[in-house]
Amino acid sequence: APRAASRAFDAPALPGAGLCMLAGTLAGAFPDIDFVLGYVSPIAYLTGHRGVTHSILLLPMWAVVLAWVMSRVARERGYFRPLLAVCACALALHVAADLITAFGTMLLAPLSDRRFALSTTFIIDLWFSGIVLAGVVASLVWRHRRAPAAAALVVLAGYVGLCGYQQQRAIEVGLAHARGAGWTDASVTALPRPVSPFNWMVVIERGDRYEFAMVNLRRQQALHVDADSSFIRRLDAAYLPVRDASWLPATRFGLDADARELALAVWDHPDFAVLRWFYALPALHEIKRTPGEQCVWFEDLRFRTPGRGSLPFRYGMCRAAETAPWQRLELLDTDARAAF
Repeated sequence: APRAASRAFDAPALPGAGLCMLAGTLAGAFPDIDFVLGYVSPIAYLTGHRGVTHSILLLPMWAVVLAWVMSRVARERGYFRPLLAVCACALALHVAADLITAFGTMLLAPLSDRRFALSTTFIIDLWFSGIVLAGVVASLVWRHRRAPAAAALVVLAGYVGLCGYQQQRAIEVGLAHARGAGWTDASVTALPRPVSPFNWMVVIERGDRYEFAMVNLRRQQALHVDADSSFIRRLDAAYLPVRDASWLPATRFGLDADARELALAVWDHPDFAVLRWFYALPALHEIKRTPGEQCVWFEDLRFRTPGRGSLPFRYGMCRAAETAPWQRLELLDTDARAAF
């Protein structure tokens, strides 16, 4: 993007290709400076990540600040305007790249905390990353040409378009399953999954119940894996042909009356408000009852990914007895917990 944004890399009065690429790289990485919120607290991370540094309303301000700093570092005030275009382009592409994932980006921060997500592309997509890397390498090889960078952007846009088309196909798979079951009131969400743009998690929502399946839209038969199969193949094998899809149930609050009452008590608790805001597809993960404790754990179906070592963003509340106050906790690996 920095390379494609600059029109005159060789003009002596304008910043060179190296400086433009450096400025674009720094500006492209800048929005994720909010990762430091993770060191403050999990709540700060949930409420602030992809917030003000990813806002399209504040993008002009960030571009001005970054271009001003870079022009002062280069000791050439005349560089400010061309660097401004480079920084604005890099910031916009970062926001766009986050927008196509499922996590959610607060485009209108600080005026609104609504999270926007197109959910067309997995957050770590090998094909997307490969196209970006090829564009960077080509730009380094042909340092005085904009064509390689521009071509990479065109290919990247085409790939995202392909993902968007596959998403609509995945939604149709869910709608067909819902029609076959006679669910006229169901809604369908399709979430991208790793390895291939044809791998999707299709979620059918009916009230507070779900059915979901991991499907590959192109595959005619399931992949065979064994002990010698590669890590990538093992990940890919979890996605079955549409006709062989295995639809699994989930529920937001449980099925029996006692479970629902307990789950609703936690879900509606004032201290759980931030999770009600963050979760897009909330589901009951587990209810644990022991003689000395009651715990209710929730998850977000967006983050269920076959082959993942642990499930992130599992939160809930525990109490020592029915009359004791609830404590908000995060469920970690091996049943470990952390207050937040």
